[in-house]
Amino acid sequence: MAERNIKLTIEYDGAAYAGWQMQSDTRTVQGEITEAVRKITGCDVNLIGAGRTDAGVHALGQVANFVIDHHLPPPKYREALNHYLDEDIVILQAEEVAPDFHARFSARHKRYRYLIGRQRSAINRHLRWVRERPLDTTRLRSAAEVVMGEHDFSPFCVTGSLKKDNLCTIEYSRWFDLGTMLVYEIRGNRFLHHMVRGLVGAMVNLATIEPDRNKHNLTLESFGDIIKNATAERVVFTAPATGLYLVSVGYDEGKA
Repeated sequence: MAERNIKLTIEYDGAAYAGWQMQSDTRTVQGEITEAVRKITGCDVNLIGAGRTDAGVHALGQVANFVIDHHLPPPKYREALNHYLDEDIVILQAEEVAPDFHARFSARHKRYRYLIGRQRSAINRHLRWVRERPLDTTRLRSAAEVVMGEHDFSPFCVTGSLKKDNLCTIEYSRWFDLGTMLVYEIRGNRFLHHMVRGLVGAMVNLATIEPDRNKHNLTLESFGDIIKNATAERVVFTAPATGLYLVSVGYDEGKA
């Protein structure tokens, strides 16, 4: 039987997991799905994710793929995997794709969302960042516009994860209100480790109406200087993982 390349679209609540990437001593999303594939087929597969979400980060449309030599029809993987997975991981779609499809390297853009709750919620406490201190939404929206375009985002990346090339092109960056929540949406061709959380943390810092006098507080001007000039010092205002979602991953038409 010929090998098949299976693409999965996945939704998960990351609260109970140490992130996407498999680890030997703790539960991860990649590890849970890989084990579920093994239970169904008896095969050990290399599950490739489009992005390595951190501990506590959620996904509405994570994409992954694996190559397998097995008789199970590709669409059946959705039902079979959901049978073995806990309810906080759901396979939304399973399909066969071209042999050269690679969930990470074939991706053309990713879209992330960050949720900030303006009031406490017992039910949604692990699904958003609760921030009851008032924020200047005009400053937030102005800062989001500064993010647009191609920039070196190394100040917003974990130092140990920096690459030779840290340029990212941001096609969409916007804050908007949704009931009692503030929502940030961003889409770009690539993202560095902790980049979205660093951007959100910095923007919240500069938009806080009643700043903490014991901390350095950014201005819109200083934020713009960091974005445009890529200062060597890392920005340390990192938003919590709990409010971040990988919304979708885009590919060339016909590629997947």
